Amino acid sequence: MNWQVISEQIESATGQAFKVLSAHSLAGGDINSAYRLQACDKSYFIKLNSADLLAMFEAEFAGLQELARTQTVCVPAPVVCGQTAGHSFLVLEHIEFGCSSQATDRLLGQQLAQLHQQQQAYFGWHRDNTIGSTLQLNRKSDDWLTFWREQRLGMQLKLAAKNGYSGRLQASGERLYNDMAVLFDSYLPQPSLLHGDLWAGNAAVDKQGCPLVFDPACYYGDREADLAMTELFGGFSQDFYAAYQAVWPLDKGYAVRKTFYNLYHILNHLNLFGGGYLRQAESMLTMLLAEIN
Repeated sequence: MNWQVISEQIESATGQAFKVLSAHSLAGGDINSAYRLQACDKSYFIKLNSADLLAMFEAEFAGLQELARTQTVCVPAPVVCGQTAGHSFLVLEHIEFGCSSQATDRLLGQQLAQLHQQQQAYFGWHRDNTIGSTLQLNRKSDDWLTFWREQRLGMQLKLAAKNGYSGRLQASGERLYNDMAVLFDSYLPQPSLLHGDLWAGNAAVDKQGCPLVFDPACYYGDREADLAMTELFGGFSQDFYAAYQAVWPLDKGYAVRKTFYNLYHILNHLNLFGGGYLRQAESMLTMLLAEIN
């Protein structure tokens, strides 16, 4: 990889000279390649993907800017995104991670609740983005159920059908699609600013003990969707949840709706990574339909 174009873009964006001394490959990403570019006194975190995926990085750049503007939870500062001859790239501030503690877990819970208190007059966002590498539509809507039905659940079910997952998954999915309003009989979601992809791998603590989140898939939606994903793969402590609840308590119906929201992510994993997620998706649908009927 020739880093010249990227280093020139960094210099243009920052107004400071940046001569690459070394590039270290970093592990951990399923979708992108990642590197740390090192100069004598400065380093940056770089994501690379194919040249045709620049829009994905542009949306992530915009999402980090939107989260940063709230001055709630910290994010890596976005520097620049663009293209080389063979790649699209995103350059972020490089942050050295530290260790979490009860105090940092509590602080992240408080800050996430404060993030969710940043609200908008509509559901959606000013642009589409991606969830993993799947297109995530964010067309503005005044009605949350319509937004979720058409731009989240319905889109993933259509993609699953295209990928060959029919039968029980589609039959149960259609029933949920038509009857999901029952889950919201006594609950009115507000359009909160969401991280959108908040699993434990997208949260950390820096060396100074400051929590941060990254890899967003931002939009304005029901805050329960963010909280639900934190529970999907684990990794968040009870101190985190207690601190969130102390700032903004959750509705009791969340206990059921968290499965409803996490179904979106399991369907996305099914579409991205294959049939290993089919049984889990079908099981979640069965549970939700039992609550509805």
